[in-house]
Amino acid sequence: MSQFIESIKIEDQKIFLLEIHQKRVDQTFSHFGKEGSIDLAKIYKHLEHDEDGLFKLRIVYDLDKRIRTQMIPYAIPEIEDFQLVENNSFDYSFKFEDRKELEKMKTKSKAEEIIIVKNNHITDTSFSNLIFLKGKDWFTPNTYLLNGVQRQSLLKHKEIKETEINIQNLKEFSHFQIINALNDFDENFIYPLDKIINLPGNEEYLDF
Repeated sequence: MSQFIESIKIEDQKIFLLEIHQKRVDQTFSHFGKEGSIDLAKIYKHLEHDEDGLFKLRIVYDLDKRIRTQMIPYAIPEIEDFQLVENNSFDYSFKFEDRKELEKMKTKSKAEEIIIVKNNHITDTSFSNLIFLKGKDWFTPNTYLLNGVQRQSLLKHKEIKETEINIQNLKEFSHFQIINALNDFDENFIYPLDKIINLPGNEEYLDF
C-alpha cells in the first residue's frame, strides 16, 4: 500500500500551517476513495513535545490510518548550486513517501539540488516549491508538481503571484527562493539566478 508523508514546521512548540496540512491529508484519503482521515493536531498533541527551537514533525501514513512519527531538529539549508533537469513524465501530485525517482534525478545531476523541468516549464526542486523575483514582485510557477502548503499560504495572503515560468522566459527573473513547510518566504535568503549552473543558452539540461 502506498505511504504518504507530511512534514510540518514546529517552532517553539507551535505548529504551523496546520489547516492546510490537514486539508491535504483529507484530500488524499478522499481521492483514493477512503472514508475519514487522520487528525494531525491530535497526533502532535500526543507527542507531548516540550522543546523550543525549530523542528520538522515527519508523519508517514497510509490509507489504513497507520502512522509513524519523527520529531527532527531542523536547520534551513543553504544550497551551493542548482541544475535544470527535464522529466516530462514525472508525477508528484500527492505527497508520496517514495522518493526514488527524485533521488535518481539528483544522483545523475552535477549540482547539489535539481529544478525539474516538465514540458518546457519550470516546476519544483526535489523538496520544495520555487518563487522567482522580477523587479519587486515574487512569482511562483503555475506548473508546480505539488501544491505545497507554504505556496498556498503565500498565494492566499497575496505575498506572491502565480505565473507561467518556462525555459524561454526564465532569464527575465533575477533571483529565486525555495519554499516549503519548513522554509518560509524570506527576502534575506535568496539565490541569484546564476546559481542555476545550466541556464538556457549556457548548457543543455539533463533529460530523463
